[in-house]
Amino acid sequence: MSRALKQTVLFVASAVALFPIYVMVTAAFKTQSDFLDSPFSPPFHPSLHGFDTALNDQFPRWFANSAIVTCGAVAATVAIAALAAWGFARWSFPGRDALLALLVSLMVVPPVVLLVPLFVFGTTLGWISTFRLVILIYVGLMLPFSVFMLTSFFRTIPTSMIEAARIDGASSWAVFRRIVLPLSAAPLATLAVVNLLWAWNELLIALVFLQDENRRTLMAGLTLFQGRYATNQPLVLAGVFVSILPVLAVYLAGQRFFVRGMTAGIGK
Repeated sequence: MSRALKQTVLFVASAVALFPIYVMVTAAFKTQSDFLDSPFSPPFHPSLHGFDTALNDQFPRWFANSAIVTCGAVAATVAIAALAAWGFARWSFPGRDALLALLVSLMVVPPVVLLVPLFVFGTTLGWISTFRLVILIYVGLMLPFSVFMLTSFFRTIPTSMIEAARIDGASSWAVFRRIVLPLSAAPLATLAVVNLLWAWNELLIALVFLQDENRRTLMAGLTLFQGRYATNQPLVLAGVFVSILPVLAVYLAGQRFFVRGMTAGIGK
């Protein structure tokens, strides 16, 4: 395949992927009449009416709820996964590989099959429409991949570094805190970004378990917003645009860590 043909294919693929984003951004700055007249043209007369309506609705509350749930779940997941992965990577105990394989196999279980038992569990504890239940569910769903990813990286850390630290008198906790964690900054940041993107955009769990209007996350609230203004596409797309800005900012800020983390350990 020639270089020109490769560049053409990449350009077409990029254009196809970016076209929905273009439509969303341009429509968000249009009025309903401008959008109906020309849905694919640039906003020649930009309007902030959609953003004003979205921000004066319940978007600030939904945003705060999503921030609480997402940050809490991601922080707990990364902390637990780091400790568990270090144990799987460096400690020898009976059934270690079988337990890790069982944990990894949970990645293929779709969350929808867990709704009924989790709802019964939440009802029994009286935790329906509480952030702690959703955070707990998110942590459980994100842990298998998180442990698998960090275990794979921790196994690439040279054993000689660990043994040298122990010879110098460092305890297992000191080795983990002073050597392993600093070396794992890129994978940990990558894991945090991946989990944050998933938790922020998750809809099913939030829609089922956060039934209180004041507890809805941004994605769950966006479905109500879309139903309320279904006939006003620019207004709905303005709300969607507002909802993706936080995760877009996080991804752009952590992009270099994301790339480093995804390639960490390849050459070892």
